[in-house]
Amino acid sequence: MGTIWVFAEASGGKVATISLELLAKAREVADTVEAVVGADGEPLAAELGAHGAAAVHATGDLGDGLAGPAVASAMAAAIEGGAAPDAILFGTTYDGRDVAGRLSVKLGAPVITNIVEQDDVGGGLVGTEPVFCGTVNVRTRFSGSGTGLFLVRPKSFAAEESGGGPAAVSALPVPDLGATGAARVVDRFAEESSGPKLDEAAVVVSGGRGLGEAEKYAMIEDLAKILGGAAGASRAIVDAGWVPYSHQVGQTGKVVKPDVYVACGISGATQHMVGMKGAKNIIAVNKDAEAPIFGIADLGVVGDVHKVLPKLIEALQARG
Repeated sequence: MGTIWVFAEASGGKVATISLELLAKAREVADTVEAVVGADGEPLAAELGAHGAAAVHATGDLGDGLAGPAVASAMAAAIEGGAAPDAILFGTTYDGRDVAGRLSVKLGAPVITNIVEQDDVGGGLVGTEPVFCGTVNVRTRFSGSGTGLFLVRPKSFAAEESGGGPAAVSALPVPDLGATGAARVVDRFAEESSGPKLDEAAVVVSGGRGLGEAEKYAMIEDLAKILGGAAGASRAIVDAGWVPYSHQVGQTGKVVKPDVYVACGISGATQHMVGMKGAKNIIAVNKDAEAPIFGIADLGVVGDVHKVLPKLIEALQARG
């Protein structure tokens, strides 16, 4: 197909992983791939170009303003001015959803959400979306002309460099936002963490209700640290207040695709498995031999996590 825009998010001068994933998929299905950033485009041009963006349309530094109103208004103005791409891809992130939702209203166009795969069929982009907690996939496309808006789930595609040089940067003017642009970010809270990020870790160790109590989650963190991985959790213990939402793996949490996923005391509710079944190797520890998690596990240990994990941690520590 013709041209695809990717809404590229960045922080600290580095492009977000989800945006690089979207660029990789866009290169597969589009003749031309361009990025849109709600920031100064020059510091990002080399990385975006290396991942396939031929051009970068940049709003410039938004200061303490919100990305949603500014980027959506700038995109809408460009599209209405005749620079309409065939499709725009957004990551399913806070800013991605905000920009996509606002742009949808401005263009009077719907958004296809929860995409995990895309392909070009007859010159039109078709999205694959899991429904009913991932048990069924449906394929959706837009009818008629106009720009198609797609929200894509993280880890649906692999980020890969294309070997291109720095992308050409052009200004994407932001119209007068009026009262819509009055909101300001006055402070930011970043949760303290160590080790790899949950959605980028090669090893993820997750705990569920089978741990019995919040204090036992320390075993999950200890095992994850020994393995050089990240600690995750099921929705059940997040809802119970044992761990922060940032640890949740599943349909309503983070989607992870590590080399090794260790599920401890997790029965395997469908919504959880949607978030981790793409792992290369799945190890499950559960005392219920009939737990659904064993249906997708490469290695299953039928046993009490309170006995299995301490022994495993002890053995790994002994190996140094």
